[in-house]
Amino acid sequence: MTTNDFDGSALGVEIGALQGGSAGLAQYAGRPVLIVNVASKCGLTPQYAGLERLQERYAGQGFTVLGVPCNQFLGQEPGTAEEIAEFCSATYGVTFPMTEKVEVNGEDRHPLYERLVGFADAEGHSGDIRWNFEKFLIGRDGRVAARFSPQTEPESAEVVAAVEAQLA
Repeated sequence: MTTNDFDGSALGVEIGALQGGSAGLAQYAGRPVLIVNVASKCGLTPQYAGLERLQERYAGQGFTVLGVPCNQFLGQEPGTAEEIAEFCSATYGVTFPMTEKVEVNGEDRHPLYERLVGFADAEGHSGDIRWNFEKFLIGRDGRVAARFSPQTEPESAEVVAAVEAQLA
């Protein structure tokens, strides 16, 4: 897939919540969502703080961050669901929803990421997730509005502008 379609069928993709139950994407229909593959033991882990500030700043307007734990990059998310939740809450005060731990690359790639990886970022990168904290902004219309590299800070001008454009 090389377009930015993240249509109703993608919103129907089922994914579990970090601590059980569903984190089904259908609940976000009509709302902008920043989907981020996250890890607790990565050099980029401090981005959790910026993601939480985005959540706090825009949640009242219908926006949410959705954290997707992944252990595929040098085993940097080895914990159990309980350990991940405790780390995120205690260390960064995370309030945004988190999904179950999934694979974002390879033959066991979660269907959510099957739908996302075809979209290119501003530099033209599409395909496999490069590292922890790669970001996808889904617009109110259910389409991928932007993809950001792992090194792009959550509160960078380009991320904030993209979020605000989806809230306008």
